[in-house]
Amino acid sequence: MSLRSPLSRVLGLGAAKDGTAHWWAQRVTAIALVPLTLWFVFSLLTLPDFDYETVRTWLSVPITGFLSVLLVGVMSYHSYLGTIVIVEDYVHSSGMKVLTLMSLRFAYVLAGGAAMFAIFRVVFGFSRL
Repeated sequence: MSLRSPLSRVLGLGAAKDGTAHWWAQRVTAIALVPLTLWFVFSLLTLPDFDYETVRTWLSVPITGFLSVLLVGVMSYHSYLGTIVIVEDYVHSSGMKVLTLMSLRFAYVLAGGAAMFAIFRVVFGFSRL
């Protein structure tokens, strides 16, 4: 016995089988953000000063630099996942939805990449590009 209507069976309507992966990705990134954010806040609180040289020295420690880049990546991805749900729920025109989703993906890759580049620039001390 099926709970689907005869019309939905004919049209092939039903679950898109895509929401579970998205749901899990949101939950996993949210769980990953908890220790990463706590580490970041407590690690910053232990710094004696926030001048450039102190932060550069702090970020030059390999585990600190790695965790900082990981925090930016996970935070960007988690935020992207949340905003695409909003667009999918509230933008009803298919053309505008596609344009908005493409723009969001571009913006998040650009912002996350710029943040990672800034970390690398501080760590490696690029003064001029």
